[in-house]
Amino acid sequence: MTDTATPFASLILPIHNQADHISKVVTGFLADFAKLPRPVELVLVPNGCHDASPEICAELAAQYPGRVQLVGPLKRGGWGRAINAGLDACRGEIVGYTNSARTTPETATLMLAYAMAYPDAALKAQRRIRESALRRAGSVLYNFECRRLFDLATWDIDGTPKFFPRRFHHLTRLSSDAELYDLEWMRACRFAGYPVVEIPIYPTERFGGRSTTSYKSAIRMLVGAYRMRGSFHSAPPGGVLPEQADAGADERLPAGQLGRVAG
Repeated sequence: MTDTATPFASLILPIHNQADHISKVVTGFLADFAKLPRPVELVLVPNGCHDASPEICAELAAQYPGRVQLVGPLKRGGWGRAINAGLDACRGEIVGYTNSARTTPETATLMLAYAMAYPDAALKAQRRIRESALRRAGSVLYNFECRRLFDLATWDIDGTPKFFPRRFHHLTRLSSDAELYDLEWMRACRFAGYPVVEIPIYPTERFGGRSTTSYKSAIRMLVGAYRMRGSFHSAPPGGVLPEQADAGADERLPAGQLGRVAG
């Protein structure tokens, strides 16, 4: 991709204290994206960092103009806050985000290939296993709660990468700043009638750094999901949100919960 070429897709990478591995992650993504038929940009969003991550991201953006874009750094951390900042700046027709500490270049490229093949659907990864029994138990509990509260069909709310067409405007206006962002993403797909395709992946070990998920954040997610349950009560399943009822009739895609490509 040349410096002035408009990317077809944008992948947002929230960065939090990842100075020890983010350079290798970015260069690995760029090398693998060369296999794709259309250009892709990386949008790096350092947030709440206390290490050299912002400086390294700035160096990468300068080294790969047009292919790597720097947003921020944001003083306040937050998964959802970083993604929303990236969405405001990214240029692709297809946009997405992922956990930069766990997503391999091969997984990101595979998901992008599917996104190019299915331009009228939202795509998300479904992790097949979790790395510890305790995390598996917590994940099952959280996903069971979300399935019951929001009538969702997935067992992996937080699975990333996630990709979607920019014209799915409900997904570009989410309000969650932190851990509940992915639940709000799934909930918006459900109530706006966006078809979701799940791609099974096998998660990898962290490339470095420490996970921001703790017992305290897990409790916040369980409580937060319950508190979120009534905020879309006026939108019918498979319909559109009230404020957009008269806009974009061509965006009303066939209702249907989840179409799994495999597995």
